[in-house]
Amino acid sequence: MTQDATTTDSEGTYQVVMPKLGLTMTEATLVEWLKADGEQVEKGEPLFVLESEKSTLEIEAPANGTLQILVPACETVAVQTPIARLIREAGTRDRAPGTRYQAPNSPIPNLQSPIPDAPISNTQYPVPASPQARALARRLGISLEGITGTGIRGMVVAADVERAAASAATAAGEAGAPHASPVARRLAAHAGVDLSAVVGSGPGGRIMRHDVEKAGGTGPLPAEQEPARQAQEAIQPFTGLRAVIAERLSASWRERPHVTLTTEADATNLVSARQQLIEELGEKVAYDALLVALVARALREQPGINVSLAERGIEQISEINIGVAIDTERGLLVPVVHDAADKNLLQVQRTLAELAGRARAGRSLPDDLSGGTFTISNLGMFEVDAFTPIINPPESAILGVGRIIAKPVAVDRQVVVRDTMVLSLSFDHRLIDGAPAARFLQRVKQLIERPLALAV
Repeated sequence: MTQDATTTDSEGTYQVVMPKLGLTMTEATLVEWLKADGEQVEKGEPLFVLESEKSTLEIEAPANGTLQILVPACETVAVQTPIARLIREAGTRDRAPGTRYQAPNSPIPNLQSPIPDAPISNTQYPVPASPQARALARRLGISLEGITGTGIRGMVVAADVERAAASAATAAGEAGAPHASPVARRLAAHAGVDLSAVVGSGPGGRIMRHDVEKAGGTGPLPAEQEPARQAQEAIQPFTGLRAVIAERLSASWRERPHVTLTTEADATNLVSARQQLIEELGEKVAYDALLVALVARALREQPGINVSLAERGIEQISEINIGVAIDTERGLLVPVVHDAADKNLLQVQRTLAELAGRARAGRSLPDDLSGGTFTISNLGMFEVDAFTPIINPPESAILGVGRIIAKPVAVDRQVVVRDTMVLSLSFDHRLIDGAPAARFLQRVKQLIERPLALAV
């Protein structure tokens, strides 16, 4: 449920409030104002960015008017709290987005000689950028101005800053000056290290302090030259999504007796089936989509795993809603493929791609991240073989997936090379016994080894 971000304060004035983006949302952080205090705002223009426990969203201006900011950026406030006003001149009406603002007493321009738009000043209109991009830019000493954003509505994201750093490094190299941090330059000068011979490990090949130390520049700088090591000593606020993740997983670990079972599956047929699907369908099919379809099938066959602890006892959940852990700039998010068992593989793939895209762009909708009954956490892309995942409350189980790797195995007493993967099932032992959990994991393994069973 989404409530409007405005209420009528008085005639000609709109009161902008922190919107409620879901039944469980109680507060949000006002990440950034996209308009300056005192600036004329048009209805439908991006007005501010908020961060709730589940997503980061741009909120559009609900009306025309002159912006009067009541709450500064980076403040966390309760929903429905007034954060700004939109003050309108008497007699004005809301204009469609994109139309020019015309003050009531100003002369009407000649339509045959339109007034050209004035250039936008970056000092008046800050460059829209994600919080991670701003922090990275400050750390690298890079200005956001001039960086082309690839995020939503042209927002600058961390990857854009990294590309800008790489371009700066290339330009510095072409000019004959090593691309190095100020600390690295001072340490190299103090220790007599030639920066042109040092390989940088920072973004864009930037030479960092530890690179100089590795090259022989050991020992502290003189006291008057020793700067604050912001990258190492900076303290990030333990709020927002990070705090939510910490609280939920800590509670899960305290309240749920975790037991983890592991097994190794032969993924050769899964790899082959995925390649055939890509060739047949003409579009990408992710391993995560295949895993969602396989796990949904196993949950339908063994519903005792698809349960949750309620006040009245163990609740059997009829819906099969599978969450997939996604690594984003903001932290770990778990978009949910609802009714996964009722979707075919192509529907699962397209749904998951859309959910993951919104999550990584910080545009997840409240329903995207709620209602899960089982979670899959795949760390195979990071060359992880096996791990013990923590249950995502209020669910009762989670499947950890390791990388697919070719290795010699015994088949019919002969050594052959097969693609294998490790599966780790963590479950709540209060609700699920070891044998049912083992049977479920065994069935998931069977479906991975014989993926054509999905067609039956």
